[in-house]
Amino acid sequence: MNLSRTLIPDLMVLQAFESAARHGNFTRAATELNLTQSAISRQVKTLEGQLGVLLFERVRQRAVLSDAGRQLLPSVRRLLAQSEEMVLRARAGADGRTVLSIATLPTFGSRWLMPRLRDFLEGHPGVAVDVASRAQPFDLEAEDVDLAIHYGQPVWANAVCTYLCSEVILPVASPALLDASPVREPSDLETRPLLHLATRPKLWAEWFQLNGLGGEQAYRGNRFDQFAMVIEATVRGMGFSLLPLYLIEDEIASGRLRIVFDRPMPTDNSYYVVLPEGKRDDTLAQAFQAWLLSQVGTRLA
Repeated sequence: MNLSRTLIPDLMVLQAFESAARHGNFTRAATELNLTQSAISRQVKTLEGQLGVLLFERVRQRAVLSDAGRQLLPSVRRLLAQSEEMVLRARAGADGRTVLSIATLPTFGSRWLMPRLRDFLEGHPGVAVDVASRAQPFDLEAEDVDLAIHYGQPVWANAVCTYLCSEVILPVASPALLDASPVREPSDLETRPLLHLATRPKLWAEWFQLNGLGGEQAYRGNRFDQFAMVIEATVRGMGFSLLPLYLIEDEIASGRLRIVFDRPMPTDNSYYVVLPEGKRDDTLAQAFQAWLLSQVGTRLA
C-alpha cells in the first residue's frame, strides 16, 4: 500500500493538538511538551491547514475544541497510543528477541497463565512476551496483537477461534466459614451468605436448579465485577461462592479454600484461543497456541 506523505501528520503536531485539547490552554500544553506557546500555536495551525478545518475556538482566554476538534481527538489519542506501543515493543526486542503479543482475560491471565508462562519461555529462549488484559473482543490486527484468549462463543471478527477448554464451577468456601456455619446438604446454602460475580448473576440460580432446588434465594448477597475480588472475599470468609477450579488451584492446594460439595456445573460458554486471520501461519503464535492446548487438563487444572 502506497501512503501519501502529505496526508500523514507529524507526530509532534498531533502531540501538540492532544495536549492543548486536554489542558484547554496552549500555554500549559507548551509547558508539558517543553515548547513555547507560539510553537504550540504554529503546530495546531499546521494541523488545521492540513485537515482544512478549525480545531479550536477562543472562549474567555481558553482554547475550546470545535466540533471538528472533538471528533478528531479520539483518533489522535488512539494513534499516539499505538505509536508509543510500537516503540515500547521495538525496545523489548532490541536484544534480538522476538516479541509475542498476547491478550488475555484479566483473572485467567494472572491466576492460570502466569504460573505456567515460565515453562513456555524456557522452551523458547529467544522470545519475549507482551501480555495485556482484555475483557472484551477488540480489533486484533489494528492493535497488532498476535493471539488472544477469549471466554464466550467461538465468534471474533477477522479471526479464527480454536477451542481450548470448557469451564467447571464448584461451590467453595473458607475453612473458617465452614466451621462456623457448616453445611450438610445443598439446600443449606439457601440460607447462607452467597457471593456473586456481577457479570454472571445467574450462576447460583443455575447451580441450585441443577441440584433440584428452587433457587428463590439465589440472588441475594454481595456482588463483585471481577473473579479476583470474589476469590479474595471467599478466602476472607465473607460467603460461599461458585468458582472455576482453574482460578483457585493454589487456594485449594493450600487449604485456604475448600470445595463444599463436589457437584460441578459446566457453563454454557467455553475458552478459545483466537488468532487474527493474518497470523494463522505465524510460527510463534502457532507454537504458543499448541503450548496452551498442552497445558489444559480435563478440568483445566
